[in-house]
Amino acid sequence: MEYTEKIVEGYRLRIYIVNKLLIGIPLDIGPRILYIAPLEKPEFNLFSIIPDISIETPEGTWKIHGGHRLWTSPEAMPRSYSLDDKPVELRIERDEIEIVGNPERANNVLKKIRVTPGEEDYSVKVVHEIINIGRWPLEFSCWAISVMRGNGFAIIPFKPRQVDHHGLLPDRFIVAWPYTRLDDPRIKLRGSYIIVHQDPGVKNPVKIGARANPSWIAYWVEEYLFKKSFREEDAVYPDFGSSVEVYTNDRFLELETLGPLRRIEPGRSNIHVETWSVKRIGGLRPHEKILEEKLG
Repeated sequence: MEYTEKIVEGYRLRIYIVNKLLIGIPLDIGPRILYIAPLEKPEFNLFSIIPDISIETPEGTWKIHGGHRLWTSPEAMPRSYSLDDKPVELRIERDEIEIVGNPERANNVLKKIRVTPGEEDYSVKVVHEIINIGRWPLEFSCWAISVMRGNGFAIIPFKPRQVDHHGLLPDRFIVAWPYTRLDDPRIKLRGSYIIVHQDPGVKNPVKIGARANPSWIAYWVEEYLFKKSFREEDAVYPDFGSSVEVYTNDRFLELETLGPLRRIEPGRSNIHVETWSVKRIGGLRPHEKILEEKLG
């Protein structure tokens, strides 16, 4: 598979063309994907690269870097913030790109991300795999986090479900974190959709979670829609049952999906699959009727 190498905002990337999308993989950190852009607009990275935000942990300084990363859920310090600041291994087989991280010895896991062409143009299948490399079972969820380009908004589909025959039981929920204010103007409820805006003028963070219905989450920015679809399973999910989450502050917005909580035996893997698609849809106002027409 052909590629080019270039330095983007201080990161050495190997850039592949996959299904009319440019996919940029950093060679010196990860496993990560730092770049995704449509072939006809190669400089328009839908991800945000952030080299200057860091958190001190018992292991050392963890940096957000931006782009797409793979974590384990539920979130915990220092486990979630295990350093991923060493060179990764890239394995290419026909049309598959596999990014292999370094063993997280303290966590007893090894993370991999595989990218293959999707079924349609401008789409890719992204397989997240976390292997238990320890000597005892681990329980965790795969947590796929994408740091998006600023000044857009996230879209969570929140359509009703038929839980019981008479419609008497609750069917949906919104999860809030301790720092989340319910009157935050960045959060908007629009019929069967939840909207979360990324606003560079509002510094304080906000985060919400939900069980998406249908099973996707999207982000609109500058006429383009980035959508992450996945398969919901009849299983227990972390964070009060959330399959999607959105976090934002003045610097970035994170578009997140989660797989089920699973007990993983030594040598076995937990796998979570997303399908990414990029589509130019023009202007988009976050109102239910318009969202239904453009997104379905």
